[in-house]
Amino acid sequence: MEEYDLIIVGSGPAGLTAAVYAARYKIKTLVIGEQIGGLAAEANEICNFPSYKKISGVELTQKMREQVEDFGIEIKNSLVDSIEKFDSLFLVKTTSEEFKAKKIILTTGTEKRKLGLENENKLLGRGISYCATCDAAFFRNKVVGVVGGSNAALTAALLLSKFANEVYIIYRKDRFFRAEPMWIEEIEKNKKIKLMFNTNITELIGKDKLEAVKLDNGKKLKLDGLFVEIGSVSNSKLSNKLGIELEEGYIKVDKKQKTRIKGVFAAGDITNSPLRQIIVACSQGAVAANSAYEEIRTEAN
Repeated sequence: MEEYDLIIVGSGPAGLTAAVYAARYKIKTLVIGEQIGGLAAEANEICNFPSYKKISGVELTQKMREQVEDFGIEIKNSLVDSIEKFDSLFLVKTTSEEFKAKKIILTTGTEKRKLGLENENKLLGRGISYCATCDAAFFRNKVVGVVGGSNAALTAALLLSKFANEVYIIYRKDRFFRAEPMWIEEIEKNKKIKLMFNTNITELIGKDKLEAVKLDNGKKLKLDGLFVEIGSVSNSKLSNKLGIELEEGYIKVDKKQKTRIKGVFAAGDITNSPLRQIIVACSQGAVAANSAYEEIRTEAN
């Protein structure tokens, strides 16, 4: 069983940035992540990351990955099943391997929130999608809907408008509260996009594929596809098993990204940060790696 100074769980912007800093500190590091880039890789356009006027999530996170690998840090595409305290070390188990580590950085991020409606899982991939970047091209000349009112929902609608004939944004409130004004302006100028405020979906209609949705006003809206962008929930399963303190479902950390469990740090969207953005995740990853390094160095003396 191989032993590392540091194991980073999660391979989104926080985890990849932490790996870059760990490499600079010359500590033996392993990154384990199920999806390289995390949810950031699904972003169609990122316009607020310094150094790029506009870049896709896939391209940005791929550049991060290449930098990590150039530093000689190993990345394993795998799911971590459990983390246990093992004497003075941590035992990290994936579906097929086990590793030991002196320190852990959790960067497991969030996962897409679901509508919770009947047929949702059945129609996944048959009209229901949680990733416009992945699936937009399948809906060329079709009619689609986007549920939600965040930046993610609006950018998904803008991407879909490049392929579909019509795009409906279905939002439960009377106006966009959470989206940036720039995206709202782009939406309002786009003639393919139709806004449906004060509206909720109550039923997904279709046997072998999505055919329509029923709305809370009793009307049916015929759709070939529905993209769900109603936020996300923290991926805190590992945190719960370790007994890490949570705050409204997110890992509670101090200014050094420390959790209440000695040797365990956290960074990115999984933490109780007031702003969940790629650049924030990167900064937290850097701080977490520095804190882990300082602990390792102190304990070695």
